[in-house]
Amino acid sequence: MPREMRRCWTGLALVVLLSLPAAGRAATCTAQAELSAQDRSALAGLGGRLAEAVVQQDEAALHAALLPAEAAEWSGIQGAIEQAGPLVKGGQIQLRNLYLLDASTMTAPADTQFFCSNGNGTLTVTITMHALPPGRYAVVLADAAGAPLAGQLGLILAWDGAAWRLAGLSAHQGVFDGHDGVWYWARARGLAKVDPWSASYSYDAARYLLLPLDFISSPNLDKLHQEQAAIQGGPQDVFPYSVTAGDRTWKIDAVVLDPSLHQADLAVVYESTGVTDPAAQRTEAIAVFTAFLKAQPGLRQNFHGLWAYAVKDGKRTPVMELPMGQIP
Repeated sequence: MPREMRRCWTGLALVVLLSLPAAGRAATCTAQAELSAQDRSALAGLGGRLAEAVVQQDEAALHAALLPAEAAEWSGIQGAIEQAGPLVKGGQIQLRNLYLLDASTMTAPADTQFFCSNGNGTLTVTITMHALPPGRYAVVLADAAGAPLAGQLGLILAWDGAAWRLAGLSAHQGVFDGHDGVWYWARARGLAKVDPWSASYSYDAARYLLLPLDFISSPNLDKLHQEQAAIQGGPQDVFPYSVTAGDRTWKIDAVVLDPSLHQADLAVVYESTGVTDPAAQRTEAIAVFTAFLKAQPGLRQNFHGLWAYAVKDGKRTPVMELPMGQIP
């Protein structure tokens, strides 16, 4: 199910650190170029080894590196490792960025922002972590160069007093059908005035493909968000959105990007009539798809397919996925 509906993608969810009540804030970030040689070597060495272990699906090595405080979260991290496999398969690990995060002077767990600036202060990346306990942390971003899906990894490391340990893992693919985030961004700009719905979801695709971690922002991503927010006539603030087929009208509660099948799909969440027979559910879903694409025909050319999520009495049921070419 899409991230907006349950805070994570069906592909990979970040396994976050302990969720505890918020308190005071005191945190600093050191970007890669400003790291000491010792810190850079330690973080790059461990980050590279852990990223390579994900490529090799070496769960034993990753489990051995796990922060003891995250032991209860191993099943989630294990699932993330397995789901990352297809994204990084066939690739060679290349480290992209290292960030050293120091929250050791905080007095209690807190929602914490780290502002990571380059040496001359012309570029600042913001890293936001929820309910972060006091301590020292690091973020390692890596790419699986040459992988067909251009997988990219985000590793969260924590200092346990003696060594760096694995505290979290996330991954996104870097391309949809061979096109990267920059391509989707350019396409979004081109569609903004002629097809605002396709433009808005192309911005979503660009954002997803550009970084493996959802809690990192940068001036470029801020610009992307501003451009998307400026679109006139797009899907922002239109939901619930009604579509009609024949004498039947359906209410669509949400439409969001869904990369579950490693394609640029859209998930359509609609209020069902309550049919329970699988064949009837599929028939209803196809009717909703057809009506939705009739209302927004440009989406056919710009996205791979649609997912159906039927809602009845507060219960959400995944029904099916269809490529655009199979939708009447």
